Parts: sequence; structure tokens; C-alpha cells
Amino acid sequence: MEMLENNDVLIKDEHTGLGSIRIADEVVKIIAGLAATEVQGVIGMSSGVVGGIAEMLGRKNMSKGVKVEVGEKEAAVDTFVVIEYGTRIPDVAAKIQENVKKAIENMTGLVVVEVNVNVQGVAFGHDVKEEDHRVK
Repeated sequence: MEMLENNDVLIKDEHTGLGSIRIADEVVKIIAGLAATEVQGVIGMSSGVVGGIAEMLGRKNMSKGVKVEVGEKEAAVDTFVVIEYGTRIPDVAAKIQENVKKAIENMTGLVVVEVNVNVQGVAFGHDVKEEDHRVK
């Protein structure tokens, strides 16, 4: 595999000689975002903390709550999530790591070397809380 200028990953099929497969970084981000939100206790992805408030993202913006670094054969992932109030954060975070790693490796063939989970907020119902601030 080699990196292309537009951040796509090029996977060369040396076994069959049929050609190449290109996977955009955006695809890896979406896979990670969807895998993270499948975990029970995850309310959604977060775009990060802006002005002390975690901004929730809808399903259309799954890749916005994820950062990836993709090399020739490996990938590192940072996820930014909002967790459901009352869940045990370390357990949810560990499950996110497992789910994201498995999904990316199964779908792309890349080896995921790390999955970092950044909890950006806690949500109860449809409100997102960070300290005393809320976004509806």
C-alpha cells in the first residue's frame, strides 16, 4: 500500500494482479464512527469542545467525530464521543476500542494500532451536558 496525495489509501492486489483498490480516509472515518455508535452507552459522536460545549453530530456527520492517521499498512484512530449518563465510561470506552478496531480491520485490511476514545460529554435524554452547559 502507498499513500496518495489526496489522502486515499492505495491497496495493491499482488496476489491476483487485477489492479488496485483505493480507500479514502473519509471511508475509514465513517467506518470508525458507525462502529463507535453501535456500542451501547454511546449517544453520538462529537465534533469536539467548542466554547465549553460538546456539539452533537447526527448520522450524516459520522466522520466529523473521528480523526485517523493512515499509513501503508496501519491506522490509528481518535474518536470523540458523547456517552449516556449512568453508564460506566471505562467499559463503554473499551467496547468502542474493540468495535472500531474490528470494523476497520475487517472492512479495509488495515491493522489498527490504536483507538483513542475522547469522551466529550455526557447526555441524558436528548440534552448534551458538559459541566452545566446544555445543547438541545
